[in-house]
Amino acid sequence: MRFTDRLASVLLGREITPEGFTGTLEPEERVLADARTRAGDVVLATDRGLWFGDRRAPWHLVSKATWANGALTVVEATESARHGSVVVLRDAAPVRLPLPDPGRVPETVHRRVTAVITTRQHHDLPSGGAWFVQRRTPEGIEVHVRPDPGTDTDEVLTLAEGIAEKLG
Repeated sequence: MRFTDRLASVLLGREITPEGFTGTLEPEERVLADARTRAGDVVLATDRGLWFGDRRAPWHLVSKATWANGALTVVEATESARHGSVVVLRDAAPVRLPLPDPGRVPETVHRRVTAVITTRQHHDLPSGGAWFVQRRTPEGIEVHVRPDPGTDTDEVLTLAEGIAEKLG
């Protein structure tokens, strides 16, 4: 987005999205950075999440985002189980977004993904391990549990239930 477009959006009190953006921003959602993929698709970082395609991945559900070799690779998580404020996550397949002119998108994504994390630690389990991450979400602070590949799901669920009980 050109500087004059950004200035106009501030003066008019609304966001101007790049041409070709197919999503719909929420009324108070602010655009922080934008870029286009090699195929011309818009990638948009807002205060609420990362838009690619016609959907937004909320920052608290971005498990991993890396910038390498001219591409942003994003791993988004989905909720597979919930026990109170403890959420067990399952990672989706990585999405690779080649950005020939990335602008501020990589740094904005990095800053936003790390900003929602308050604590993180890895715990070993008999069948593998899991990451326990406290994240800021729109509902408040939640504990997210992301099992390592191959870790027994029942072990993770039992541990998540125990943590939820302790948290009250």
